[in-house]
Amino acid sequence: MAQEALNDAGYSETRMTVILNDNEMSISKNIGGMSLFLSKLRTKRTYTKSNGFIKRIINKVPIVGKPFVKVVQRIKRSIKQLIIPKMYFEDIGFRYLGPVDGHNIAELERMLKISKELDGPVLIHVLTKKGKGYKIAEENPDKYHSTSPFDIETGKAKKEKKKDYSKVFGDTLIKLARKNKNIVAITAAMKDGTGLKEFQKEFPNRFFDVGIAEQHAIALAAGMAKEGLIPFVPIYSSFYQRAYDQVIHDVAIQKLPVIMCVDRAGIVGQDRGDTSRNFRYGIF
Repeated sequence: MAQEALNDAGYSETRMTVILNDNEMSISKNIGGMSLFLSKLRTKRTYTKSNGFIKRIINKVPIVGKPFVKVVQRIKRSIKQLIIPKMYFEDIGFRYLGPVDGHNIAELERMLKISKELDGPVLIHVLTKKGKGYKIAEENPDKYHSTSPFDIETGKAKKEKKKDYSKVFGDTLIKLARKNKNIVAITAAMKDGTGLKEFQKEFPNRFFDVGIAEQHAIALAAGMAKEGLIPFVPIYSSFYQRAYDQVIHDVAIQKLPVIMCVDRAGIVGQDRGDTSRNFRYGIF
């Protein structure tokens, strides 16, 4: 939906500012083509920034002002294409600003002011660090995305973590996978939270992380099941609703053997991010 919205905004030339908060993380490390594309943008610090003020001044120059601006913009776009081939955001109609340090408030405000002076849709690429300001979290961003009470000096949990349902699920799946080579596991950027971390280590070629793309996760599982594999897809309950169409049309109607595991389907004491969780696992 985000891609579709960007496409529509670019086509309609809607005057809006989109802020892309890029911290290289979902809950776990980012994966996929878009992540690789953003990595390339992050490394190109010499990327040209638009300057609305200069554009306005030149536009006021009689006769030659506006034509000159257009020529400069064409040259600028050409240089950008040389530095960063296939400039996705500009190709779909957005003016790209950045990358900018999201922890530098003055620079971020400057970029926001520039975006207000430009016509059409603008995307500001903001670089941030997950856990910024707390060294232990900076070094372990996935662990501290959601954590139980801990000692702020050491970062250690105040209570020893017990073997929860996610851990039991992961261990059981590994045992089943050792006996059946057709079992595979699919996650939507949540291998740790759904207990698949050890499964990935033992069966790297049978583990698939599709990123934050629940719809694709279920559609992929349906395709795998059609070819004789047995896919297990554990997803948090509040995120499973994104794949409602795929559950019905791609899996249920075709009666495909996809094992859909619903994690956190009620209220979980330590998991305050969602209010719709508690039976930790249920099976459709």
